[in-house]
Amino acid sequence: MIMLKPFENETDSIAIDELTIENRVDQLELYGSLSITRDKAGLERALQLKALLDATVAHLQTTPDLPDQLPLRPTDSVDNPFK
Repeated sequence: MIMLKPFENETDSIAIDELTIENRVDQLELYGSLSITRDKAGLERALQLKALLDATVAHLQTTPDLPDQLPLRPTDSVDNPFK
């Protein structure tokens, strides 16, 4: 199972089905779609998402100086080269 460590760096990115999760030091960015089907493949995708969320919650719960709220930092946009 591919896993990233939440909030560790600005470079890691993983995909679960068509859901992309990008790591940032101050936020995780999720975009795309994820189908959790009622089969073994759906179970695997659900477990991957759960592991990521569990790691994220654990990190946030153990951060002693957690601020009340950070301003959201938008993702850098890139011009579409196919236009």
